[in-house]
Amino acid sequence: MTRVVERPADLLGMVGTSMGPTGWITVEQNRVDGFADVTGDHQWIHVDVERAKAGPFGGTIAHGYLTMSMINLFLPELVEVRGFAHAVNVGLDRLRFLAPVKVGSRIRAVSEIVSAEEIKGAIQSVVRVTIEIEGSDKPALIADTISRYFPE
Repeated sequence: MTRVVERPADLLGMVGTSMGPTGWITVEQNRVDGFADVTGDHQWIHVDVERAKAGPFGGTIAHGYLTMSMINLFLPELVEVRGFAHAVNVGLDRLRFLAPVKVGSRIRAVSEIVSAEEIKGAIQSVVRVTIEIEGSDKPALIADTISRYFPE
């Protein structure tokens, strides 16, 4: 269930709040191939299904940066901040790829608000997002996302 935050200032009192999990999403080969086309990263471990069968993972795996980019897919299901004029994505801190995502596996996200502060006329929040792999003890990645919300 999505956590609704009525106004950015409410984030200040939410440090330590956990959110999620999201629903599961299956990582299909066509998503991996599309990412390869957009980024120019056609390494065989991602796109050559036949060759990858004999590779270290027994099949193709998603690009780490593809998995990272899916944070944007999951965030609206984790938290919805309302009551701002505009917001900006400041970036990521502490991004770590911990386990490969095999094509055909399912992933989802959980998160925690790790900080929130007033900064430069806005509220800046850091949300730690963990992308889990179904059936795995190790997550695919953990990253701290940084967002700035400018109140109305």
